[in-house]
Amino acid sequence: MKQILKLTVLIIALICNRANSQNYPEMVSVKGGTFTMGDEFGEGKLDEQPTHSVTLKGFKIAKTETTVAQYRAYCNATGHSMPETPSWGWNLTDPIVNVSWDDAIAYCDWLSNKTGNMFRLPTEAEWEYAARGGNKSKGFKFSGDKFANDVAWFFDNSGKQAQTVAQKRANELGLYDMSGNVLEWCSDWYDKSYYSTSPLNNPKGPVKGTDRVLRGGSWRCAAEGCRVAIRIHDAPGSDYLYSHIGFRVVSPE
Repeated sequence: MKQILKLTVLIIALICNRANSQNYPEMVSVKGGTFTMGDEFGEGKLDEQPTHSVTLKGFKIAKTETTVAQYRAYCNATGHSMPETPSWGWNLTDPIVNVSWDDAIAYCDWLSNKTGNMFRLPTEAEWEYAARGGNKSKGFKFSGDKFANDVAWFFDNSGKQAQTVAQKRANELGLYDMSGNVLEWCSDWYDKSYYSTSPLNNPKGPVKGTDRVLRGGSWRCAAEGCRVAIRIHDAPGSDYLYSHIGFRVVSPE
């Protein structure tokens, strides 16, 4: 009888762990370090220049983009409406899309309150450092490879829609889809000339602006648009929502 009870408890624990892994992001530790941010050969993208040295303290970042299941857990708990359904429908393991920067912040606030740990969007520097592989970086042009196809969903291979997370190969830190699939909101305001004045240590972006930074490229981009250095930007509000924009979260080390 005791053995049956122990087995039942184990099964329940496994079910709970599986549910938690589906409903909450799995975090990967990123050790602090110094890296060169930007790209001096950025295909004419002057906002990727000048390249400059940045030193970051350690942090944790989600292994994947925030999924439909994870965002739905937030909506179910708060009564917040799910975003507009994309043309391909909702798959629980796809990245959430059609979310504004404000939506992503609201999710982070809820997750922080729910778990007791602080969650937020990554700074632009944190995002690029993690995408490059942190202190394990091999200097790839895309996150995890010098070619896009094995690590990224982009226009030529995506079927014109977002794809289930973590199907392509992970980068040096075990992070998935940091090139391609969906663009990811960062916490920073966007300024095309910010790299000329960026602080050396833990830069957080300009103090004001009109647009927020997006990183990583998406299923709509050409392969070149999924490079780890490329910078995109858009307004943070909900006036315009897109099926190629999502986010992932970070937390303190």
